[in-house]
Amino acid sequence: MADPRSLAQRLADTRARLENDIDLWIASAHDDQPWLVPISFVWWEGEIWIASMGGARTQRNLSASPAVRLALGELRDVVIVDGRTEVEPMERTPKQVLEIYAAKQGGDPSTWADSLIRVRPTKVQAWREENELEGRHLMRNGRWLDE
Repeated sequence: MADPRSLAQRLADTRARLENDIDLWIASAHDDQPWLVPISFVWWEGEIWIASMGGARTQRNLSASPAVRLALGELRDVVIVDGRTEVEPMERTPKQVLEIYAAKQGGDPSTWADSLIRVRPTKVQAWREENELEGRHLMRNGRWLDE
């Protein structure tokens, strides 16, 4: 087992994952029914943006209850993000988000999606092995621990 990473290294690794990963897992719920799906995303100005259609169960769940949990990475290199969501109609989505999405995901989401789910992180945790569990919190109450 490798030595635990420093807070600075863990923050850098987590930010790199948010910038560079293509997909994540998104968990939502409605009427006590959990829903977990893989989905593509982009990171822009401290928020996660996910293209979606109005009829999609995830979007319906988050419109009714905006609490969300996201997971990126692998079993032994995981990032967990808790946040609050807003469903943004395509016409209110910043142009930069659409440009980043198209470049990263290989297509403009406005050609198939009617909105984007905007996630404002409130808590971020990251760890690789059991020896990193103690220092896993990187963001609390929407603030990175190095701010």
